Amino acid sequence: MTAESETSRPAPSLAGVQHIIAVASGKGGVGKSTISVNLSLALSQEKKTVGLLDADIYGPNIPQMMGISKSLEKSPSGKIQPLVSHDIRLISIGFVVGTSDAIIYRGPLVGKMIKRFLDDAEWGELDYLVIDLPPGTGDASLTLAQSTALTGVVIVTTPQQVALADVRKSISMFQRLRVPILGIVENMSYYVDPQSQSRSYIFGQGGGHALSDELDLPFLGEIPLDPAVCAGGDAGKPVFLSHPESALAEVFRQISQNMVDRISQLARIDSSDIAISS
Repeated sequence: MTAESETSRPAPSLAGVQHIIAVASGKGGVGKSTISVNLSLALSQEKKTVGLLDADIYGPNIPQMMGISKSLEKSPSGKIQPLVSHDIRLISIGFVVGTSDAIIYRGPLVGKMIKRFLDDAEWGELDYLVIDLPPGTGDASLTLAQSTALTGVVIVTTPQQVALADVRKSISMFQRLRVPILGIVENMSYYVDPQSQSRSYIFGQGGGHALSDELDLPFLGEIPLDPAVCAGGDAGKPVFLSHPESALAEVFRQISQNMVDRISQLARIDSSDIAISS
């Protein structure tokens, strides 16, 4: 892949959707789906209309995390009709196949499936469409960046050096594709002992902050390692809903607000550039 070949194709906007936000990482197991779900719920709480596309074709977790196991149907117009859970419009390959069925697709088929979920779905009017990407820099991320005009991408990491090394590659790919980086979220940053309230930095400390400083990218927030996050995802009631007044829910609210502020900042920069060029 060359930068020239992959950035020369203008990506169309998705009709009716104001902002398209990808959530990405360099490696698996860093909590992308958890952040996609709770970020969507935080946006919805602010009276925004939100859709969530599970683009992790091989490992779709959104149906379980959002507590819904129905099958996709067609709308009267013949398009794919998103399901709705917790006021979020949802599409996932998990609504098409069984929970124990393996998705055996070669790379090009992954791209085609994501394009179908974008182009052939009746998302309607949305303030935000959040897209939970699979890990890495493969077909799903490339197809998405080329198929639609992304507002930007949220990069998820843990403090581990291994995770940070992979995240650099993911950031580099999106920059080459001219997709704005909205910022970095550090997940599993620390564990708070419920008795002493002391913090333990199980996976290292400050890696996400250091990376944002190194690459001059916004740091959107850090999320502690908390059993309630796992329990909420397993039960189909994410922690943002199961513990709405908790410090953890407030963390997701702040990350959401930081992301929205970053989008506004980038929009002002674009407007200034247009005014100067005209």
